[in-house]
Amino acid sequence: MRRSCSLALLLLTLAAVPVPAQGPGAPAPPPPPAGPPPRPDRPGGGYSLEQATSDRAQLHTIAFNGLAFLTGDAGAATFLPPGKVADFFGFQYLRDIDAGGRGHNPMFLDRIAGNVMRLLTDGQRRTFQAAAREEAVQLEAIARMRLPLVAAVHLELAGDLPKGCRGLDRAAVQACCADLFEQDSRLAWHRAQVFARVYRSLSEEQRRTLGGWTFGDFRTWPGVDPETFREFNPRAGSRLESVAFMTLASEFFSWVAGSVEADTYFCPERHGTYFGGFYLKDLPAMGQKDFDIPTTLTGDTGEAFLDVLKPAQRDRLASVVDQQRETLRGIVAVRRAIAGRLRTFLDGNGPAEAELRSLGRQYGKLDGELAFLYASAYRDLQRTLDGPQKARLQVLRGQPSRERGTAFLYSDRISLAQLPDPSFLLGPTH
Repeated sequence: MRRSCSLALLLLTLAAVPVPAQGPGAPAPPPPPAGPPPRPDRPGGGYSLEQATSDRAQLHTIAFNGLAFLTGDAGAATFLPPGKVADFFGFQYLRDIDAGGRGHNPMFLDRIAGNVMRLLTDGQRRTFQAAAREEAVQLEAIARMRLPLVAAVHLELAGDLPKGCRGLDRAAVQACCADLFEQDSRLAWHRAQVFARVYRSLSEEQRRTLGGWTFGDFRTWPGVDPETFREFNPRAGSRLESVAFMTLASEFFSWVAGSVEADTYFCPERHGTYFGGFYLKDLPAMGQKDFDIPTTLTGDTGEAFLDVLKPAQRDRLASVVDQQRETLRGIVAVRRAIAGRLRTFLDGNGPAEAELRSLGRQYGKLDGELAFLYASAYRDLQRTLDGPQKARLQVLRGQPSRERGTAFLYSDRISLAQLPDPSFLLGPTH
């Protein structure tokens, strides 16, 4: 009851935070032929906040991550697309509602980032380059902060707990995720300032050009020659700098052409990312120039996972959907508050860093609650699966479950030995 009252108070507090619908003066691109892009807070177009938080989408996503977790290893679970960090700038929604159906093809990111690179002046590009150098450091720190929790949930699943540890500690997991999301929100705060500064420096001609690219329709964006990247992409000092520059270039468009509701939107698999689902889903696209990740992959595979389970096992997984419902409501409220406060930078104002970091900590505690619920359910399933079920799950995975000795910082391979000691998340026996 105490946790429920605390979350209710949080929701009431966040509801009082003013949230602008859109930055003043943001370009208003023409609507696509079928009408304006569907908003994430309204049904339509197949993707919305309502859809992402629905019982069906959540159950299938939890099941998909369960498949990845029960058939994979800690190294695979460290894999995370960089776009899932500080994702308050509408790019995920832009991907999911694309009228051309190419949102989850690598060319989607390349095309919009290339067009933005070509649009900007040398001075504006240098602003992004300097920001990318700063963000690369923060991105690596965030990736490394995830590693103890990934290690902890896998040790608990295997029953291989360090001496003196009793198992995953709920409060410790929430505190770990609060620290993680505090840094995530700090990165978003920095990025919004950079975007607002560049946006205010755009000429009228640049704004007209930007306004000609329809939010929600990849087909209206001019094609980009590979030479564009060689010409405008900075000679980065590290791979993460290059990733940060591409992220800035692409999310700049989705933010200034979007809305607070697009920024609030998240895909169903955005939370509890410590179980290997992104490795299972996104790894096949790595290094490919033209590869479509099926939009139904998570749902279809999650449903197939559920078909392998016995009724009591399915009920155990379905119970998580009920347990997390209030937490998801809190996540939507916090995300909307963060997104709205970040958009005030377009007015030349903007929140203090401390305010964003405080909201980030609230967000992280909620994400930590989900991580704890998922890990507990997967552990219970693992203890009841029989041999034939385990064999069927390995077949369903459809890819090797391990890259021996390998972990990841985003998609860059590192040694699995670099995973830190997770004992502080596993609770003492006394």
